[in-house]
Amino acid sequence: MAALGNPEMLTRKIKLWDINAHITCRLCEGYLIDATTVTECLHTFCRSCLVKYLEENNTCPTCRIVIHQSHPLQYIGHDRTMQDIVYKLVPGLQEEEMKKQRDFYQKLGMEVPGDVKGEPCNVKTHLDPQRNGEVKTEDTTSKETAEEKQEEENDYHRSDEQVSICLECNSSKLRGLKRKWIRCSAQATVLHLKKFIAKKLNLTSFNELDILCNEEILGKDHTLKFVVVTRWRFKKSPLLLHYRPKMDLL
Repeated sequence: MAALGNPEMLTRKIKLWDINAHITCRLCEGYLIDATTVTECLHTFCRSCLVKYLEENNTCPTCRIVIHQSHPLQYIGHDRTMQDIVYKLVPGLQEEEMKKQRDFYQKLGMEVPGDVKGEPCNVKTHLDPQRNGEVKTEDTTSKETAEEKQEEENDYHRSDEQVSICLECNSSKLRGLKRKWIRCSAQATVLHLKKFIAKKLNLTSFNELDILCNEEILGKDHTLKFVVVTRWRFKKSPLLLHYRPKMDLL
């Protein structure tokens, strides 16, 4: 009963070292970056580490369970919750990773995607370089913020990373799309494309479709960015995908 009246006795401090085994990648032994989980056994790794490993293997690096005999990459998925936990637990890790990604894009002379810029926000006071460092008042800032918001509402272009796609039909049982070239967020998944195609073709269910890249069926949870990196890395845009009626494999 005495513990209930003393909040300090209810608080238990845990050192980061004690939980490192749960938030590090078994392959590189570093903290998880772009955490990706094997759906078969729920073991988690850095996405780049796991993809590289599965190019030569079809088993989980931790428990050695067979993920899939021929297409293990279809049975892994981005674990956003785990990645958020890692970034919250490890001080400065997210900022360091964003800096590395910005440096990578700048070194290649490429435009830095919106989700990598990591620009600060929600700052109440701002230094205006055109006013010799004079601090803006909140009234002035609010007015300018409203103007910027109005401009953003009038701008229909997304600021996140985009992917250009060509959707071709390779089956006589389905018709082709009238507009087969689309451009969408790199964070969109194969499932989103299935739903899009099903709606355009008036299909009863998106589960009736398979989407392929290089004649390989794509997992529904794969993001388009993941598809580009793993299957279209050194090829020119647009990303060519084919769709067909789902085939039941024995």
